[in-house]
Amino acid sequence: MSAQARRREPFDYVLLALALSLTALGVVMVYSASAISAEQTMGRPLYFVERQLAWAVVSLAAMAWVAKLDYNRLREWLVPIYGATAALLLAALFFHPIAGARRWIRLGPIGLQPAEFAKLTSVLFLASYLDKRHSKLNSPVGGLLVPLGVVGVLLLLIGKEPDLGTPALMFGVAVLVLFVAGARVRWIFAAVGAAVPVVAEELWRKPYRRARLMTFLSPFKNIRGTGYQLAQAILAVGSGGWFGKGLGASQLKLMYLPKPYTDFIFPVICEELGLVGALVVLGLFAALLLRGMRIARRAPNLFGTLLACGITFTITLQAFFNVAMAIGLLPTKGIPLPFLSFGGSSLLSTLTGVGVLLSISRQQRPEGT
Repeated sequence: MSAQARRREPFDYVLLALALSLTALGVVMVYSASAISAEQTMGRPLYFVERQLAWAVVSLAAMAWVAKLDYNRLREWLVPIYGATAALLLAALFFHPIAGARRWIRLGPIGLQPAEFAKLTSVLFLASYLDKRHSKLNSPVGGLLVPLGVVGVLLLLIGKEPDLGTPALMFGVAVLVLFVAGARVRWIFAAVGAAVPVVAEELWRKPYRRARLMTFLSPFKNIRGTGYQLAQAILAVGSGGWFGKGLGASQLKLMYLPKPYTDFIFPVICEELGLVGALVVLGLFAALLLRGMRIARRAPNLFGTLLACGITFTITLQAFFNVAMAIGLLPTKGIPLPFLSFGGSSLLSTLTGVGVLLSISRQQRPEGT
């Protein structure tokens, strides 16, 4: 099949349906989780859902635009994309901190979080580099130090915000992409081994991170102090039963947990929609993982395969981190649930990534080739 014929292939409509379903559910759940808080803090119950809906429209438009592009052209823009991403991450460090972190760039009423876009930039660089330098993967320099070094610049800038969860996610995705590309397993294990003491030092160096780690180990030991947030989330998850209390009936959002419409929206879903609703959400992410891997497997070149793998890993691994954090399987960290948590930068980055996957799916090879 020629490249021209591949470009006439239709989009992967299953993937598109999954993305639209998760986005629509996200708007509904943001309204349900935020209405009372918005009424009390902003004077308007629709404040947060209106913003989420506006970002959804912008993000869907970006997804549609990217989906119509030839994804191979992204390689031509790699240098300016990487430069712009690094510049935005650096600029964020000079803006006024919010909740003790310098993660946002405020442009009037609009706030951008550059780290969300750094995830896509990292994957784009790795896919392009590992495709062009595939013959050097057996070398510890060309196959490990160089790609992780370039990605490491972004991780360092994000870590200065400070933020540990996003660099951990990006590093995990980078390791997976290196493995798919065929990098030597012993070099990958060496990179992971070198990262462990760095993460341990970062966890221990900051008092609030140590407190989160202790809370993770004993969430109900200090339920009125550092363990309050996680304990409330776990109680909400368990109280939903099989079918939940009903949409809008969550008690967690009644000022028991600060901003439940952001990183802790999954416990609200569990409380209102029950185990069945939670399984539906997890099933949608599982289906997205399978669809993304199918697109990667049928991509017409290695660049497309690695790019599809990286984007799919980013979305689904982030979802796993968020859900595991919300139910006490991982220490709490500010990682949003893709599509569902309130946040324009996260939604725009996620749906732009889906747009790239749709672009790759238009040039997919037939099954069995």
